[in-house]
Amino acid sequence: MNRSILIVICDFLLVSMLAFSSVDINNVSENGVAQTTKSDATATNQPESGGDLTAVMRQALEEERRNREQLQGELSKARQAVSQRDQQVENFQQQLQSKDQEARQLEQERANLQQKFAAAQTNLQSLNQQLQATTTEAVMSKEQLAALQDESRKRTEEAAALQAQLAQLARSNQAVLAEKQQLTTQLQVAEVEKRSAVEQAARMQDEVKVEREEKARLAEGVKALASKSGELAKEIQENRTLTPNTIFTEFLTNRVQARFLASRSNVLGMDASKHKETETVLVSDGTNIFALCHVQETPLTLWVPGTEWEGLTGTLNHDTAEVPIRSLSFFWPDPRVVLIPITAADARQLGSKVYRISPNPYKFQDAVLVGAREGYYGQCKFQVDESTPQYVKLDRSVLKGLFGQFNPSRGDLVFSQTGELLGVMANSTYCMMIRNFDASATVQFGSDVRTQHTGETLSRLYTFVSGLPFRLQ
Repeated sequence: MNRSILIVICDFLLVSMLAFSSVDINNVSENGVAQTTKSDATATNQPESGGDLTAVMRQALEEERRNREQLQGELSKARQAVSQRDQQVENFQQQLQSKDQEARQLEQERANLQQKFAAAQTNLQSLNQQLQATTTEAVMSKEQLAALQDESRKRTEEAAALQAQLAQLARSNQAVLAEKQQLTTQLQVAEVEKRSAVEQAARMQDEVKVEREEKARLAEGVKALASKSGELAKEIQENRTLTPNTIFTEFLTNRVQARFLASRSNVLGMDASKHKETETVLVSDGTNIFALCHVQETPLTLWVPGTEWEGLTGTLNHDTAEVPIRSLSFFWPDPRVVLIPITAADARQLGSKVYRISPNPYKFQDAVLVGAREGYYGQCKFQVDESTPQYVKLDRSVLKGLFGQFNPSRGDLVFSQTGELLGVMANSTYCMMIRNFDASATVQFGSDVRTQHTGETLSRLYTFVSGLPFRLQ
């Protein structure tokens, strides 16, 4: 072969291989813009007040309850939305991790292909150098030239295949980057929505807290109003005056019959028992319950010498109910008033009304006097006597509303105009006010009371009464 022709062929092959070996790689970057959303919601709800304060409070409480239930529902929805956004963010993060791993794998394959491509180029350069050396020396045979041409063609085909693979990897990498950018944008949007949902949930929690505080304040207001209403009703009840007819009718319905039997034998051995009956009422100071009457309505007599009784028995009766008398106490500071204690169970068994002691006996100047045995009653005026602070004096010059043979005497019951027990008439002019149930002496009832020396007790109490001012005796 002519040497010049061989040089031309080698130059043509060299130029062809250099044309196929050029590679351009373009990088594409995209920028995403995250958009945020804002929400603003305000609500005002102001209840209007009405004429009836209690109705307004109840309506306000009902409206607050509905608002609280609505806010709680919205809070549950907001929390559910936050949970869904958290799940979406977690999914997006997992997808990003997967795409990052795929991108790293593609980048590794691309680096490997580039290395192979570089090795192919190095082999091509080596072959070109060999071809050039062979051309220069012009000693290469046709078989060697064909082998070199075949090897060069194979290397060129390999380079083209590697180039195609690089292009495919570039396109795949670009698609992965685009998908990654899309996921990043979605993640940013989800985070913004999550923050918005969290802020909304926080606002709703604050609103619920405010609603609860407002409801608590309203409840306290209603409670205070109810308390004041109860106090007002109690005050009205305490200051509501009753007519003498009403008080006497209540007395007739609730009076209790007290029966006493005192037994003893006289010096001749004959029975000298004494029986007494009277009508009275049950009275309470809020803790203890007593039936009370004047000592003259009992078999016991304050005298010197006092009677030594051997047995004392008695009962309290109302309708068909009957309870025993267990003891009898002499009131302090006036032993002419006797107290008969009973239990709450006894009071329930008798079924009679239990009167309250008047907490303020000076609230009304007028009172209602009831003759327990004689059946008369009337409205009377009582005056305060500074020399006897524990008594009030009946003003006989002012007597009105009299019914029956009105002749006030000791043992009559005195009621305030509100129906509470004021006291017991110690004599025909002075009323002993009952403010407590203090006792100066007590006698236990039973078939044998000789060990209690009733005569000594009665004599001592008589001496005490004799020492009172003459107008009180």
